[in-house]
Amino acid sequence: MAQDFAHGNYSYTQKKARKSGGGRTPRDRARREFSQNFLVDRHAVEQVVKAARPSGLVLEPGAGEGVLTMALARAGATVVGYEIDPLLVAKLRAKTKLRIVKGDFTAVRPPGEPFAVVGNIPYSITSKIVDWCLRAPELTSATLLTQVEYARKRSGDFGRWSLVTVESWPWFSWELLGRIGRESFRPVPSVDSAILRIERRPEPLVDDGHAWQELVELGFSGVGGSLYASLNRHYDGVGAAFARAGIARGTVVAFVHPDQWVTLFTALHR
Repeated sequence: MAQDFAHGNYSYTQKKARKSGGGRTPRDRARREFSQNFLVDRHAVEQVVKAARPSGLVLEPGAGEGVLTMALARAGATVVGYEIDPLLVAKLRAKTKLRIVKGDFTAVRPPGEPFAVVGNIPYSITSKIVDWCLRAPELTSATLLTQVEYARKRSGDFGRWSLVTVESWPWFSWELLGRIGRESFRPVPSVDSAILRIERRPEPLVDDGHAWQELVELGFSGVGGSLYASLNRHYDGVGAAFARAGIARGTVVAFVHPDQWVTLFTALHR
């Protein structure tokens, strides 16, 4: 669930606390501790479910009040919800027969069977959850509500590509599938969210993961002052590889499309 908190009186507990002059209520403090901003807009929930295309086993980090949990179940998925707030766990277990696990999702061992992850996740641990997903051998896809800037950065929507995206590109595609306005959450966060979908490819685009990581990390290292200079110190035929990939020698590393990296890799490891 989103991390940032409301600007105004968007919840009963906030209003009560401000009128009484006694500061935040216990629930407000829990929301801050657990980064809780609940998805309350039905249309937004439908957008997430449509993007996720849920089927089979689906794990949901941050089940919260269960709105998305039950929507995923209605769509036909076998849902296991994870929630760290004990009060919410008790409420969810009381109103649904779905499996609700109390605890930190990122500490869970991934299933040994194909599964997907779908969730409205805390901004504060977005990278931690994404890393967990990328390391899970049986993960088929992750459809995550993240801060809009994070989703744009990872999906290349800014026209730039991050190290995380490029490193994982031979195995996973990254796609931004729409924005969710901040008004769809309670309490209302200070920024909008977006639907980020990470999907495992049927077949990897490269056949040597270690060599790929070595190439990409060297390219992003900045050694030599440019991508061309960094690679030219360690590989033969870099000029021809750049020409084959359609990359100008002065191109800044962040502006090299992941598919161009694949072409570079193929050319340099023939």
